Amino acid sequence: MLEVKMSKKLRDFDLDVEINVRPGEVLALLGENGSGKSTVLNLLAGLLTPDEGEITLNGRILFSGADNRSVPPEERNIGYVFQNYALFPHMSAFENVAFGLKRRKIGAGEIQVLVSRMLEELGIGHLVSEKVTDLSGGQRQRVALARALVIQPDLLLLDEPLTALDRKTKEKIRQELREELVKSNKPSIIVTHSIRDARMIGDLVIILERGKVIWTGQPDELMIDSPMRHEPDNTEEHVCFSVDDEE
Repeated sequence: MLEVKMSKKLRDFDLDVEINVRPGEVLALLGENGSGKSTVLNLLAGLLTPDEGEITLNGRILFSGADNRSVPPEERNIGYVFQNYALFPHMSAFENVAFGLKRRKIGAGEIQVLVSRMLEELGIGHLVSEKVTDLSGGQRQRVALARALVIQPDLLLLDEPLTALDRKTKEKIRQELREELVKSNKPSIIVTHSIRDARMIGDLVIILERGKVIWTGQPDELMIDSPMRHEPDNTEEHVCFSVDDEE
């Protein structure tokens, strides 16, 4: 269980959010560019530090403003899939996925088993020796997800993980990603400014605007109740269009 109540003064506005995510639940954090979505992920991961508040994961305090306590990023056991995937281009798919396990001093034999199993589960076991620069966008996305999942994180964070994919690939990957996140039985947060992503992947949706939660609800409520305005899901740069235009 992830329980968050935190604030941070940013250059253009003050971020102030309260978030709760249960095991196996996927929270879609929706908002336009510059609304503070990625900042929330970075605060949870420990890459940034809140000014005030508390972050608790499975009863373990990761940050407490009152106690001046902040657990370092490497000790939080959080999987993070970055928008550009942040894969090592000189490494193979196997080496990229194994990277986090090696840093944890896991034995070579166990790494072989864990990485091979994870790649098979994500349908890319046949690409184990391929350089990531030779993979398609969808395949790179799966490698990045495998790297985040193989460490068995207590929390999974995904920052715009589908942005780099073409429309046809997105349609397929959305469902697969949803299935993998639920199967992990970990709390997950996916940042997006695609209403379709939020509807198809999330169990709960929060809309963020200038660092504040302006709407919370179920994915199927977005069509009618959402104050979000959004573009159709057929370009990589997202601007404001109506919700109905996305269909």
